[in-house]
Amino acid sequence: MTELKPTDYQIISELTKNPRLSDRKLAKILKISQPTVTRRRTNMEKEGLLTYYGSFNLEKLGFGIIAVVFGKRDYQTHPESMFQKAIDFNKRHPNMIFAAPGFGLGYDVMSISIHKDYPDYARFMADMRREAGEGMQVDSFLIDLYDKEVVQHLSLNRLAERMSTHAPSSET
Repeated sequence: MTELKPTDYQIISELTKNPRLSDRKLAKILKISQPTVTRRRTNMEKEGLLTYYGSFNLEKLGFGIIAVVFGKRDYQTHPESMFQKAIDFNKRHPNMIFAAPGFGLGYDVMSISIHKDYPDYARFMADMRREAGEGMQVDSFLIDLYDKEVVQHLSLNRLAERMSTHAPSSET
């Protein structure tokens, strides 16, 4: 994997804000040469660091709930088949936008999913519990996207702003 340069973080930041930017426009914004932008962008695309998706407003698209689901796996019940079951479940549920193992609060897996409303969420959870069976305990935390007290709506733009001035640090 190519080592990222400070310029790469600036390119990623600008493309997160506007993935439709041309290399010429990006070079002008960053005050670097267009061939440098093209070379760095092409390398990051090949490395899989850059993929392009539009930004959107979940609430305006009719999604009212974000569910954070925590799970605790029982390795005695289904030790080896659980990972493949999770992959298959994710493929059938495109509203699941993130899923990974982790540790904390007594759980070892978590996922984030978006839902139009509570009945949509309830169907999703019923499917998850049915498929996990005895092999996993699941609990969830629901976020009402229409709540007037939401402080920061889901957006990568804030991360893009941070990356434009600061590369991630390994310091604690």
